[in-house]
Amino acid sequence: MTAPTYAIVTGGGTAGHVLPALAIADALVAAGHPHESIHYVGAERGIEARLVPPTGYPMTLLPGRGIQRRLTLQNLRAVAGLAVAGARAIALVGRLRPAVVVAVGGYASVAVGLAAVLRRVPIVVAEQNQAPGLANRLLARFAAASAVSFPGTPLPRAVVTGNPIRAEISALDPARDRAAAKQAFGVNVTRRLVLVVGGSLGALRINEAVLAALPAWRDRPDLAVHLVVGRRDWPTISARAPVDGGSLEQRIVEYEDHMPEALAAADLAVCRAGSSTCFELAAAGLPAILVPSPSVTADQQTGNARHLVDAGAAVLVRDAELDGGRLVREVDALLADDERLAAMATAARGWARPHAAADIAALAEAHARG
Repeated sequence: MTAPTYAIVTGGGTAGHVLPALAIADALVAAGHPHESIHYVGAERGIEARLVPPTGYPMTLLPGRGIQRRLTLQNLRAVAGLAVAGARAIALVGRLRPAVVVAVGGYASVAVGLAAVLRRVPIVVAEQNQAPGLANRLLARFAAASAVSFPGTPLPRAVVTGNPIRAEISALDPARDRAAAKQAFGVNVTRRLVLVVGGSLGALRINEAVLAALPAWRDRPDLAVHLVVGRRDWPTISARAPVDGGSLEQRIVEYEDHMPEALAAADLAVCRAGSSTCFELAAAGLPAILVPSPSVTADQQTGNARHLVDAGAAVLVRDAELDGGRLVREVDALLADDERLAAMATAARGWARPHAAADIAALAEAHARG
């Protein structure tokens, strides 16, 4: 007999939404709820369509796309799609009758959250960023509680939990794992590894800065650079990348399927400042050069990055200021100062919230009906 649905976990669109959502789902299972009692609801066009099925959670995907803040034909179609998604969400929530809905943001969470309001199902919002997204700002008005990643996040009934991350990253211990991780990653333990990641789609500014920096590191037998380009820029960047790195060990890949191992092996990261990225860096105790994306809502990533910078765990470089020369100067200065790197790693671990997923699961249980 199939267990009744305990919780609907909803949201997605990007890995920054989906991975925290799955971490919360896993924490609910760890708290004793049957795996099949956690139902994931996402969007047909989101990355959840690829990331959720391997986990085995029951899943429903809703039609439609996100709504932009301007009047266009595409936006009118999106509004119509939201109406269809809303009708399906109302029927789904009525059929499953969950004890609680956990909404992580993104298009699908709006439809499910509003359906939960109509069906009188308690909602717990989980917000990843310092500046909340539109979906969570809307749903938080009706939520029993808002689990926020950063102090001062302007949502009602806020509880600071941190942002949930994957259990395999929470379990990392750099002092214990780095040498073995480098060997498993195929990097000589005598080399310093710089991990450069722009997100699943990529970050053109960061990718181009690395290409411009590689010639300056060509004679560095003590250095390895692992660049994760991302889907969007892969055809261009891979075609322009030098074939021979000289003494430098360079690795240029489209996507990194083994990110926990990469974080464990790295000595320094260069990346965007999405919330999940910041909390993963902290859990791994990995010093970072953060380059916030200038194209996100309300400059969310700069707000995220400031917390790690203020803690002493990261350096912030604005997107418009990043080029090959600036990247070389920042990386070389950090790698030449072992004492500073060690202090940054300690600060990162001190700032981390490895139990965020369990704390949000407990919050959901506390407000669940029945």
